Amino acid sequence: MAKAKAKPKARAKKKRANKLVKKAAKKTVSKAVKRAAKPAPAPRLSHIGRQGHANMVDVSAKFQTERVAIAEGKVIMQPSTLDLVIAGNALKGDVLGAARLAGIMAAKRTHGLIPLCHPLPITKVEIDIQPEHALPGFLVKATVKVLGQTGVEMEALTAVSIACLTVYDMVKAVEKGMRIEGIRLLEKTGGKSGTYKAEP
Repeated sequence: MAKAKAKPKARAKKKRANKLVKKAAKKTVSKAVKRAAKPAPAPRLSHIGRQGHANMVDVSAKFQTERVAIAEGKVIMQPSTLDLVIAGNALKGDVLGAARLAGIMAAKRTHGLIPLCHPLPITKVEIDIQPEHALPGFLVKATVKVLGQTGVEMEALTAVSIACLTVYDMVKAVEKGMRIEGIRLLEKTGGKSGTYKAEP
């Protein structure tokens, strides 16, 4: 008789436990749905203050990390102009040597050209200029490295831009119709935002 009474009690207890589990599961799902429905905060322009005025970002609270940025650009020219530069027969002399130096100098002086860039203790600037007959023209890449509190994307982009402009300046006596194209950030590493790689 005692066993018979115990069975309904056990079933009732189990039923209550199942109800509690279902209620908790429903609550968890409801919270997850609410979180998913909540729109992500819109990206904010870090160089614009609350009143809409331009300002330099305060990076004093950031940790120093190694940061690297790689940018590229292209100088498009006639095949005959490309051959002339490769042969070293440009009127102004060593086109590629001058462009490399100009790119390095530009990276170091970026903060003096772009108003809200921080002056940074750059540890490496490398300018690589390769002839590309398929363009035809030159593919210019800049790699900039720093151990600091902010990135060197602008330094890499500035280096590429000035290197491309220097190629143009050195060769414009032969061809004024050259084009500078495709200046972009290829890759950046380090910092809070992590790694970025451009699509091919």
